[in-house]
Amino acid sequence: MIPIDAASETALRLGCFAGLFVLLAALETAWPRRSRSLARAARWPANLGMSLASQLVVRLLVPLTAAALAIEAASRGWGLLNRVDLPGWTEIALAVLVLDFAIYWQHRLFHVVPALWRLHRMHHADVDLDVTTGVRFHPASILVSAAIKLGVVLLLGPAPVAVLLFEVLLNATSLFNHANLALPVRLDRVLRLGVVTPDMHRVHHSLDAAERNCNFGFNFPWWDRLLGTYRAQPARGHDGMTLGLPGFRDAADQRFLRLFGQPLRGEPPPPAPPAGGERQRS
Repeated sequence: MIPIDAASETALRLGCFAGLFVLLAALETAWPRRSRSLARAARWPANLGMSLASQLVVRLLVPLTAAALAIEAASRGWGLLNRVDLPGWTEIALAVLVLDFAIYWQHRLFHVVPALWRLHRMHHADVDLDVTTGVRFHPASILVSAAIKLGVVLLLGPAPVAVLLFEVLLNATSLFNHANLALPVRLDRVLRLGVVTPDMHRVHHSLDAAERNCNFGFNFPWWDRLLGTYRAQPARGHDGMTLGLPGFRDAADQRFLRLFGQPLRGEPPPPAPPAGGERQRS
Protein backbone atom coordinates (compact mmCIF):
# COMPACT_ATOMS: atom_id res chain seq x y z
CA MET A 1 0.00 0.00 0.00
CA ILE A 2 1.03 3.63 -0.56
CA PRO A 3 2.39 5.15 2.70
CA ILE A 4 0.38 8.07 4.14
CA ASP A 5 1.51 10.59 6.75
CA ALA A 6 -0.09 13.72 8.20
CA ALA A 7 1.96 16.14 6.10
CA SER A 8 1.26 14.44 2.77
CA GLU A 9 -2.43 14.03 3.64
CA THR A 10 -2.81 17.74 4.44
CA ALA A 11 -0.87 18.86 1.38
CA LEU A 12 -2.82 16.63 -0.99
CA ARG A 13 -6.22 17.55 0.41
CA LEU A 14 -5.55 21.29 0.50
CA GLY A 15 -3.91 21.31 -2.92
CA CYS A 16 -6.77 19.47 -4.60
CA PHE A 17 -9.36 21.57 -2.80
CA ALA A 18 -7.79 24.93 -3.63
CA GLY A 19 -7.11 24.08 -7.26
CA LEU A 20 -10.59 22.72 -7.92
CA PHE A 21 -12.27 25.59 -6.05
CA VAL A 22 -10.55 28.20 -8.22
CA LEU A 23 -11.26 26.24 -11.40
CA LEU A 24 -14.96 25.74 -10.66
CA ALA A 25 -15.42 29.34 -9.50
CA ALA A 26 -14.00 30.49 -12.84
CA LEU A 27 -16.09 28.02 -14.86
CA GLU A 28 -19.36 28.90 -13.15
CA THR A 29 -18.63 32.58 -13.77
CA ALA A 30 -18.11 31.91 -17.47
CA TRP A 31 -20.97 29.41 -17.89
CA PRO A 32 -23.54 29.89 -15.09
CA ARG A 33 -26.53 27.54 -14.93
CA ARG A 34 -28.79 30.04 -13.13
CA SER A 35 -28.74 33.77 -12.48
CA ARG A 36 -27.93 34.72 -8.90
CA SER A 37 -30.62 36.04 -6.57
CA LEU A 38 -27.93 37.56 -4.32
CA ALA A 39 -24.55 38.96 -5.24
CA ARG A 40 -21.55 36.82 -4.34
CA ALA A 41 -20.44 39.52 -1.89
CA ALA A 42 -23.64 38.92 0.11
CA ARG A 43 -23.03 35.17 0.46
CA TRP A 44 -19.41 34.19 -0.09
CA PRO A 45 -17.85 35.76 3.05
CA ALA A 46 -20.27 33.90 5.35
CA ASN A 47 -20.10 30.64 3.38
CA LEU A 48 -16.30 30.62 3.34
CA GLY A 49 -16.15 31.84 6.93
CA MET A 50 -18.38 28.98 8.01
CA SER A 51 -16.12 26.52 6.22
CA LEU A 52 -13.07 27.95 7.99
CA ALA A 53 -14.85 27.83 11.37
CA SER A 54 -15.82 24.20 10.77
CA GLN A 55 -12.26 23.20 9.94
CA LEU A 56 -10.89 24.98 13.02
CA VAL A 57 -13.46 23.35 15.31
CA VAL A 58 -12.70 19.89 13.93
CA ARG A 59 -8.94 20.42 14.31
CA LEU A 60 -9.41 21.50 17.92
CA LEU A 61 -11.96 18.90 19.02
CA VAL A 62 -11.25 15.79 16.94
CA PRO A 63 -7.91 14.27 17.96
CA LEU A 64 -7.19 12.42 14.70
CA THR A 65 -8.25 12.32 11.08
CA ALA A 66 -9.99 9.38 9.44
CA ALA A 67 -6.77 8.50 7.59
CA ALA A 68 -4.79 8.59 10.85
CA LEU A 69 -7.33 6.27 12.46
CA ALA A 70 -7.02 3.93 9.46
CA ILE A 71 -3.25 3.80 10.04
CA GLU A 72 -3.79 2.94 13.71
CA ALA A 73 -6.43 0.35 12.81
CA ALA A 74 -4.06 -1.29 10.33
CA SER A 75 -1.27 -1.50 12.90
CA ARG A 76 -3.59 -3.15 15.45
CA GLY A 77 -5.62 -5.31 13.08
CA TRP A 78 -8.90 -3.53 13.81
CA GLY A 79 -11.78 -3.66 11.37
CA LEU A 80 -13.18 -6.10 8.84
CA LEU A 81 -10.79 -5.41 5.97
CA ASN A 82 -7.77 -5.86 8.22
CA ARG A 83 -8.92 -9.43 8.87
CA VAL A 84 -9.32 -10.52 5.25
CA ASP A 85 -6.76 -10.80 2.48
CA LEU A 86 -7.81 -8.87 -0.64
CA PRO A 87 -5.75 -7.58 -3.57
CA GLY A 88 -4.67 -3.98 -2.91
CA TRP A 89 -6.80 -2.14 -5.48
CA THR A 90 -9.78 -4.38 -4.81
CA GLU A 91 -9.62 -3.43 -1.14
CA ILE A 92 -9.28 0.26 -2.00
CA ALA A 93 -12.24 0.22 -4.40
CA LEU A 94 -14.40 -1.69 -1.91
CA ALA A 95 -13.48 0.66 0.92
CA VAL A 96 -14.32 3.78 -1.14
CA LEU A 97 -17.69 2.28 -2.09
CA VAL A 98 -18.55 1.35 1.51
CA LEU A 99 -17.51 4.77 2.82
CA ASP A 100 -19.60 6.49 0.16
CA PHE A 101 -22.59 4.28 0.97
CA ALA A 102 -22.21 5.24 4.63
CA ILE A 103 -22.18 8.95 3.72
CA TYR A 104 -25.35 8.45 1.66
CA TRP A 105 -27.14 7.03 4.72
CA GLN A 106 -25.67 9.69 6.96
CA HIS A 107 -27.10 12.33 4.63
CA ARG A 108 -30.54 10.72 4.77
CA LEU A 109 -30.29 10.56 8.56
CA PHE A 110 -29.59 14.30 8.70
CA HIS A 111 -32.89 14.88 6.89
CA VAL A 112 -34.94 12.57 9.13
CA VAL A 113 -33.75 13.19 12.70
CA PRO A 114 -35.03 16.62 13.84
CA ALA A 115 -31.95 17.51 15.90
CA LEU A 116 -29.63 16.63 13.02
CA TRP A 117 -31.82 18.49 10.53
CA ARG A 118 -31.42 21.65 12.63
CA LEU A 119 -27.66 21.35 12.08
CA HIS A 120 -27.88 20.41 8.41
CA ARG A 121 -30.58 22.87 7.31
CA MET A 122 -28.11 25.79 7.35
CA HIS A 123 -26.53 24.15 4.30
CA HIS A 124 -29.94 24.01 2.60
CA ALA A 125 -30.88 27.59 3.53
CA ASP A 126 -28.57 29.02 0.86
CA VAL A 127 -30.83 30.86 -1.62
CA ASP A 128 -28.32 30.31 -4.42
CA LEU A 129 -26.21 27.30 -5.24
CA ASP A 130 -22.57 27.62 -6.21
CA VAL A 131 -19.15 26.27 -5.34
CA THR A 132 -19.19 27.92 -1.88
CA THR A 133 -22.38 26.05 -0.94
CA GLY A 134 -20.28 22.90 -1.17
CA VAL A 135 -18.30 23.99 1.90
CA ARG A 136 -21.15 25.69 3.80
CA PHE A 137 -21.75 23.31 6.69
CA HIS A 138 -22.30 24.14 10.34
CA PRO A 139 -19.35 23.22 12.64
CA ALA A 140 -21.66 21.05 14.78
CA SER A 141 -22.79 19.21 11.66
CA ILE A 142 -19.18 18.61 10.63
CA LEU A 143 -18.40 17.25 14.11
CA VAL A 144 -21.25 14.75 13.89
CA SER A 145 -20.15 13.77 10.38
CA ALA A 146 -16.58 13.31 11.58
CA ALA A 147 -17.72 11.06 14.43
CA ILE A 148 -19.77 8.90 12.05
CA LYS A 149 -16.89 8.67 9.58
CA LEU A 150 -14.44 7.65 12.32
CA GLY A 151 -16.87 4.99 13.49
CA VAL A 152 -17.17 3.56 9.97
CA VAL A 153 -13.38 3.56 9.55
CA LEU A 154 -12.95 1.77 12.89
CA LEU A 155 -15.46 -0.93 11.95
CA LEU A 156 -14.35 -1.32 8.34
CA GLY A 157 -10.56 -1.07 8.75
CA PRO A 158 -9.90 0.38 5.28
CA ALA A 159 -6.42 1.01 3.94
CA PRO A 160 -5.24 4.55 4.81
CA VAL A 161 -4.75 5.37 1.12
CA ALA A 162 -8.40 4.40 0.49
CA VAL A 163 -9.56 6.79 3.21
CA LEU A 164 -7.41 9.59 1.81
CA LEU A 165 -8.72 8.91 -1.71
CA PHE A 166 -12.28 8.98 -0.43
CA GLU A 167 -11.71 12.25 1.44
CA VAL A 168 -10.26 13.90 -1.67
CA LEU A 169 -13.15 12.59 -3.79
CA LEU A 170 -15.72 13.77 -1.26
CA ASN A 171 -14.28 17.28 -1.13
CA ALA A 172 -13.98 17.43 -4.92
CA THR A 173 -17.48 16.18 -5.67
CA SER A 174 -19.02 18.46 -3.04
CA LEU A 175 -17.49 21.44 -4.85
CA PHE A 176 -18.44 20.08 -8.28
CA ASN A 177 -22.04 19.07 -7.63
CA HIS A 178 -22.86 22.36 -5.90
CA ALA A 179 -21.31 24.47 -8.65
CA ASN A 180 -23.57 26.80 -10.61
CA LEU A 181 -22.20 25.29 -13.79
CA ALA A 182 -24.08 24.83 -17.05
CA LEU A 183 -23.11 21.47 -18.51
CA PRO A 184 -24.35 20.38 -21.94
CA VAL A 185 -27.36 18.10 -21.55
CA ARG A 186 -25.68 15.16 -23.25
CA LEU A 187 -22.56 15.50 -21.12
CA ASP A 188 -24.65 15.69 -17.95
CA ARG A 189 -26.56 12.57 -18.98
CA VAL A 190 -23.31 10.63 -19.43
CA LEU A 191 -21.56 11.97 -16.33
CA ARG A 192 -24.43 11.20 -13.97
CA LEU A 193 -24.05 7.51 -14.77
CA GLY A 194 -20.94 7.58 -12.58
CA VAL A 195 -20.88 10.81 -10.59
CA VAL A 196 -23.38 13.22 -9.04
CA THR A 197 -23.62 16.22 -11.37
CA PRO A 198 -24.64 19.81 -10.53
CA ASP A 199 -28.05 19.39 -12.20
CA MET A 200 -28.68 16.17 -10.28
CA HIS A 201 -27.74 17.60 -6.90
CA ARG A 202 -29.48 20.94 -7.45
CA VAL A 203 -32.82 19.11 -7.23
CA HIS A 204 -31.89 18.22 -3.64
CA HIS A 205 -31.72 21.93 -2.77
CA SER A 206 -35.25 22.67 -3.97
CA LEU A 207 -37.67 24.56 -1.75
CA ASP A 208 -40.12 21.75 -2.48
CA ALA A 209 -39.83 19.18 0.32
CA ALA A 210 -40.46 16.18 -1.95
CA GLU A 211 -37.60 17.21 -4.21
CA ARG A 212 -35.38 18.08 -1.25
CA ASN A 213 -35.75 14.53 0.07
CA CYS A 214 -34.13 12.92 -2.95
CA ASN A 215 -30.70 12.76 -4.60
CA PHE A 216 -28.77 12.31 -1.36
CA GLY A 217 -25.58 11.04 -2.99
CA PHE A 218 -22.39 13.10 -2.96
CA ASN A 219 -19.87 11.07 -4.95
CA PHE A 220 -21.77 8.33 -6.74
CA PRO A 221 -25.38 8.40 -8.02
CA TRP A 222 -25.97 4.66 -7.75
CA TRP A 223 -27.33 4.58 -4.19
CA ASP A 224 -30.16 6.97 -5.07
CA ARG A 225 -31.05 4.91 -8.12
CA LEU A 226 -30.94 1.61 -6.23
CA LEU A 227 -32.85 2.80 -3.16
CA GLY A 228 -35.58 4.82 -4.84
CA THR A 229 -34.41 8.34 -3.91
CA TYR A 230 -33.39 9.40 -7.41
CA ARG A 231 -35.14 12.25 -9.22
CA ALA A 232 -33.81 13.25 -12.62
CA GLN A 233 -35.14 16.81 -12.87
CA PRO A 234 -37.12 19.33 -10.78
CA ALA A 235 -40.80 19.69 -11.62
CA ARG A 236 -40.44 23.38 -12.52
CA GLY A 237 -37.16 22.98 -14.36
CA HIS A 238 -33.82 24.33 -13.22
CA ASP A 239 -34.63 27.90 -14.22
CA GLY A 240 -38.06 27.88 -12.57
CA MET A 241 -37.25 26.02 -9.35
CA THR A 242 -36.80 27.88 -6.07
CA LEU A 243 -33.74 27.10 -3.97
CA GLY A 244 -33.39 27.29 -0.21
CA LEU A 245 -35.77 26.95 2.72
CA PRO A 246 -38.82 28.87 3.90
CA GLY A 247 -38.21 31.23 6.78
CA PHE A 248 -34.52 31.81 5.98
CA ARG A 249 -34.76 33.82 2.78
CA ASP A 250 -33.75 37.34 3.77
CA ALA A 251 -30.32 38.64 2.79
CA ALA A 252 -29.61 39.01 6.52
CA ASP A 253 -30.07 35.26 6.93
CA GLN A 254 -26.96 34.74 4.80
CA ARG A 255 -24.68 36.56 7.25
CA PHE A 256 -22.19 34.60 9.33
CA LEU A 257 -23.70 35.12 12.78
CA ARG A 258 -27.21 34.27 11.52
CA LEU A 259 -25.85 31.10 9.92
CA PHE A 260 -23.93 30.12 13.04
CA GLY A 261 -26.97 30.58 15.28
CA GLN A 262 -29.50 29.09 12.89
CA PRO A 263 -29.72 25.67 14.66
CA LEU A 264 -31.16 27.49 17.68
CA ARG A 265 -33.97 29.06 15.67
CA GLY A 266 -37.35 27.37 15.44
CA GLU A 267 -38.51 25.51 12.39
CA PRO A 268 -40.59 27.93 10.28
CA PRO A 269 -44.03 26.81 9.09
CA PRO A 270 -44.22 25.57 5.50
CA PRO A 271 -45.32 28.25 3.04
CA ALA A 272 -48.23 28.01 0.63
CA PRO A 273 -47.15 26.45 -2.69
CA PRO A 274 -45.70 29.19 -4.92
CA ALA A 275 -47.53 30.14 -8.08
CA GLY A 276 -44.30 29.97 -10.04
CA GLY A 277 -40.53 29.96 -9.72
CA GLU A 278 -38.88 32.96 -8.14
CA ARG A 279 -37.69 35.59 -10.52
CA GLN A 280 -33.92 35.43 -10.49
CA ARG A 281 -31.98 38.69 -10.69
CA SER A 282 -28.70 38.96 -12.55
